[in-house]
Amino acid sequence: MNSTYPQRISFSDAQTIIDDVAAANRLGVERVPLARSLNRVLAEDIIATVTLPNFDNAAMDGYALRAEDLNEYAKTGFEIIGEQFAGPPKGFVIEKGQCVRITTGAMLPEGTDTIAIKEDSSEEQGSVKFHAPVKFGSNIRRAGEDVAIDDNIAKAGQVLKAARISLLAAVGLHDVACATRPTVAIFTSGDELQAPGQPLQAGQIYDSNRVLLQNLLIAEGLEPVAWPVLPDDPARIETALRDAAFSFDVVITCGGVSAGEKDYLPAFLEQHGQIHFWKVRMKPGMPLLFGQVGKTLFLGLPGNPVSVLATFLSLGRRLLDGLQGRAEPRSLLRAQLSQSITKQHARLEFMRGDLHIDNQGMISVTPNAATGSHRLRAAAESNALIMLPEGEGNIAAGAMMRVLPYGRWLS
Repeated sequence: MNSTYPQRISFSDAQTIIDDVAAANRLGVERVPLARSLNRVLAEDIIATVTLPNFDNAAMDGYALRAEDLNEYAKTGFEIIGEQFAGPPKGFVIEKGQCVRITTGAMLPEGTDTIAIKEDSSEEQGSVKFHAPVKFGSNIRRAGEDVAIDDNIAKAGQVLKAARISLLAAVGLHDVACATRPTVAIFTSGDELQAPGQPLQAGQIYDSNRVLLQNLLIAEGLEPVAWPVLPDDPARIETALRDAAFSFDVVITCGGVSAGEKDYLPAFLEQHGQIHFWKVRMKPGMPLLFGQVGKTLFLGLPGNPVSVLATFLSLGRRLLDGLQGRAEPRSLLRAQLSQSITKQHARLEFMRGDLHIDNQGMISVTPNAATGSHRLRAAAESNALIMLPEGEGNIAAGAMMRVLPYGRWLS
């Protein structure tokens, strides 16, 4: 195998290559109903064609009146000529000394410019008096004060969260252009793997990476397809992966990417496609392999489950985001380290840790003592990865660390 592709690259170089390849293979666009667009990546700028609010309306329950009449009628009483609720206007035209009882959201009757709130008033025999000062223009939502016509209210590359979707509905949209979600095939590999629920034979282990990757991808709103376990047979590996390359945007494999006698995936990519990089100076996950066969991108993750978790969260999601043109960065928090760490290697490290917010809103993170990439229990007992910078040395308790949450931790 030749070495014309980047090997043992830095984590930042791996990020750059993934970004560039994803941009060159950007997926298409499809229209999606707002009701089904949660967490989709917007593929177009949204320009408002209506104002919000689209008419002057009451911000409080109370009485719509003319401010110029307040000095004369505030204490002696305004005549109430009717009620205006939210919905179609009733056609009231206010004259001197008159008002209309009004509810929140209702259109202002013609001629009114102020709302006096209900709590500061008293009604008697068809008139109302006010017991607190009322200022001109009080308690009115003006047309266009939130959104004006031609405002850019959402941009391509933004992620559609519930509040943003609500805004799009408020300006009258029913559906929006979103990036097509990538189709993803999952392969785990190795003769030693057995499906959970089946009896283990000597030398076998249960396949935990399959469900790990399935659920990580489902959490991203994707619908991964898990293929049968790849045996340690290069011919069968080649057949399965070439079939997947015709049908999926992304193929993610677990295992078979190191330099052992049964690590066939680098040779497969070199023979049938191209390798963008192989091996990243990170811990865990150094043997990470990234390549391509035709338009299908291949991400070869190491076989240890903690390596799968770390490489997917740090680089796999980045690839999927890039394919969809996501412009909003993933959450990367800064948290105070609760205890010291001694780092005895030069690679960037993702250490498992537990994020916590105290009663004052301060974020801290406690590292898990387990360091082996096979220590899945430590990953299950954590909720984030602590990013330890390159270089050896001691990191003191109290240091502020970059932390990558497993998922939508703050929500």
